[in-house]
Amino acid sequence: MKKKLIIAGVVIGAIAVIYVLSRSSATLDASEQIIYEVKRSDFGQSVKATGELQAKNSKRILGPPGLQQLGIYNTTIDNLIPEGTVVKKGDFIASLNRNELANKLTEASTEIDRVMTQLEQARIDTAIDLRGLRDQIDNLEFSLREKELLVSQSQFEPEMVIRQAQLDLEKAERDLRQTKENLKLKKQQAKAKIEEISTLLRQQQNKMNRLNEAAAGFTIMAPEDGMLIYYRTWSGKITSGSQINAWDPVIAELPDLTDMITKSYVNEVDINKIRVGLDADVKVDALPDRVFAGKVISVANVGEELRSFDSKVFEVKIQIMEVDTLMRPSMTTGAEIYIDELKDVIAVPMDALDSDSLTYVYKLDKGRLVRQEVITGVSSDMKVVIAHGLEEGDEIYLNAPENKDDLPTVFIDEAIKANIQEQLQQEKEARQKRWAEKVEEAAKISDSQNSSESGSGGGIIIFN
Repeated sequence: MKKKLIIAGVVIGAIAVIYVLSRSSATLDASEQIIYEVKRSDFGQSVKATGELQAKNSKRILGPPGLQQLGIYNTTIDNLIPEGTVVKKGDFIASLNRNELANKLTEASTEIDRVMTQLEQARIDTAIDLRGLRDQIDNLEFSLREKELLVSQSQFEPEMVIRQAQLDLEKAERDLRQTKENLKLKKQQAKAKIEEISTLLRQQQNKMNRLNEAAAGFTIMAPEDGMLIYYRTWSGKITSGSQINAWDPVIAELPDLTDMITKSYVNEVDINKIRVGLDADVKVDALPDRVFAGKVISVANVGEELRSFDSKVFEVKIQIMEVDTLMRPSMTTGAEIYIDELKDVIAVPMDALDSDSLTYVYKLDKGRLVRQEVITGVSSDMKVVIAHGLEEGDEIYLNAPENKDDLPTVFIDEAIKANIQEQLQQEKEARQKRWAEKVEEAAKISDSQNSSESGSGGGIIIFN
């Protein structure tokens, strides 16, 4: 009995070996190949992205305006309340270092004193100069009367004496006229000089007033109620000890926590698939038990290089359609953006495809391996839809065999191929129409939320 069992086992083993060998290619052992069984299923095309939460709308808290016009270009924050602090309108937010402001105030005060002294000196000099000219005019008028008297007395004198007296009179008249003209010009000159110095004084006084107004703004108060969030720049967060510059004097923000978006980043390979209006699922790392519905509202046209990514990425903003009260800006997120979904289709791994001028898979057909031409449709990172060439239950290789060039090829009839291509074009146009509708829907959502007053709801508020 044992002998019969042994013989039966040997026979079964031999049959198994023959079966395996019959499924292998002439030059490649089937054990080195992974065979994939084709099945029909729903095909979801999606792109994943990482990012962080942001408030769609926020009130920026600014330092004193116009500092660059006062010659103050960078100001240090001495004290800034902790991030996440809930404040009421008028509450203390931050204080700025006043050292440079104090220096500017001292300089302005010194300059005002100097200009006032200069103005007083100009007035004194003008008074002295004008007094001297007036005295000179009085003397010339007295001398003129003397010359007139001499001319009158010399009428009986020789012609030469008369002529000399007349010349002296003419010279006295000319000197008096020129001196009066000089007095007029001197008055105009003095007026212009005093006006110039007065203008300079007004400028310095205006600067002093602006410095005093700016000094009041060095203590920052909350412009409205809200939760304080630190402002981010390319170099990091603005905190105590940070410097703000006069061209972008933002210190912090008061975000609207009822209207949140996630600013996510998509790899440059996938960005052409992303369109405004696409639906997305958003997960917040800090809220692992929740999945939030989202919708793409903007896609960047220009890529950027970020430290945490190996290649260029594009910014994609996703509107979160429902908001949890535990959401906070800067929380990290993961988003899955759904490109399209097809029902009951055949999709195979991308590794199974091979191509030259046509696209093929390597299919087992009644125990023999053939190179089967296929027509592909939409694809994802891992799979591609087969529009024609495969049926459910077919078995294909996931790698090209070494003897692929020796395999028989099964081509698709050209008429069938044209018909399939036409169907694919119609499906593409239908998808584009659906995308256009989604874009219009997203625009309506964005417009309605942008027109809302600050603090109004941007979605469904869920209280835990």
